Amino acid sequence: MDQIPNTFLSKASDVLGDTSNGLSGSNIVKAFTDYAFDYDIEIPHSSYPFDSPNKRSALLDNLRRFEPEQQYKIIRELCDHAKLPQPVSDDVNNLKIQLIARYASVFGTNTDTTLNQPLVEEVKSFITDFPDSEAVYLSALTKFNNGVFERNLVDDLRLSLELLLKSVFGNGKSLENQIPDIGKFISSNGGSKHFSNMFRTLVDYYTKYQNAFVKHNDAVIEEEVEFIFEMTSSFMKHLIKMHHKG
Repeated sequence: MDQIPNTFLSKASDVLGDTSNGLSGSNIVKAFTDYAFDYDIEIPHSSYPFDSPNKRSALLDNLRRFEPEQQYKIIRELCDHAKLPQPVSDDVNNLKIQLIARYASVFGTNTDTTLNQPLVEEVKSFITDFPDSEAVYLSALTKFNNGVFERNLVDDLRLSLELLLKSVFGNGKSLENQIPDIGKFISSNGGSKHFSNMFRTLVDYYTKYQNAFVKHNDAVIEEEVEFIFEMTSSFMKHLIKMHHKG
């Protein structure tokens, strides 16, 4: 892939230029004149009102003048623009998530991460035997590395752990209903009673934390996301190691 498809650029322009939930025409001009100056690029619409049918068309015309890496950065930053109507719409959040999921590996620049990298790399090496869980875990990692601290990221972590447990235990139970099986699994693989009880208790609190965000639609806190990511990784690492040992 050497470019972001025009269909995606068009969708991004529709979302970011939406009448109700997007940026105003003047904010679009201000943002793009700044980008044009930074990248030394001439854009067709540098003043408002636009010489264009609507602001979505003007946004797309401007966006097409930039290189793919620049387009990626522009769309990513516009999704977090301070002048977007608050709370940010689901369409904008979904656009940001799709942008990162599809194109971050090609055009994005990962942010500095404070995650425990040896732990994450160990999980990545173990989890290849569980492709369903792996796909969701890597999706969560991409979002974290690109600063997407949304509830969607926390949901991904929960789902990745749940899918792993379903594969290891060979059942279709939800995460909450796996807790007794986790204790039995640890004990049957040589774990101490105290470790089994501690592990089950931690998973229980983990599910309650997750359910609180789902129920109340709370905004996640960046530092908490880091902790939840590493806790999920630790759960998965030990479960996979015990599974291979057994």
